[in-house]
Amino acid sequence: MTISRALRERVRQQAGDRCGYCLSAQRYVFGSLEVEHLIPRALGGTDEEINLWLACRFCNNYKGAKIAFLDPMTGEEVALFNPREMEWKTHFMWSADGTQIIGVTACGRATVAALQMNNSIAVLVRQQWVAAGWHPPDE
Repeated sequence: MTISRALRERVRQQAGDRCGYCLSAQRYVFGSLEVEHLIPRALGGTDEEINLWLACRFCNNYKGAKIAFLDPMTGEEVALFNPREMEWKTHFMWSADGTQIIGVTACGRATVAALQMNNSIAVLVRQQWVAAGWHPPDE
């Protein structure tokens, strides 16, 4: 099934035109943010609005078909962050310099690890955004 342009636009507006995971704004990333399936189609997810959100290419690619991952602190498998249903600041915070995302709950830590949210390229780009005064976003 193809996701309609109107539905894509609704999801983009609901997400505030930024990645639901790393909060990268469309205006700062190279390439379009992608409509992603919270529960991947490969695992039975649908193209219904409730299962869609906006993600940057990095987060979407690293997430792949994952819906759970190991919490690096406890070693237990936990569900990944759901940006449609969960509040970002409950599960994450920015490092003091604004370049890294710190998971503050098991869900947050597992999501940071699974999506490799602090990969070297992301941190390098965030350093430039901080220097430009564009980052970290208010959340």
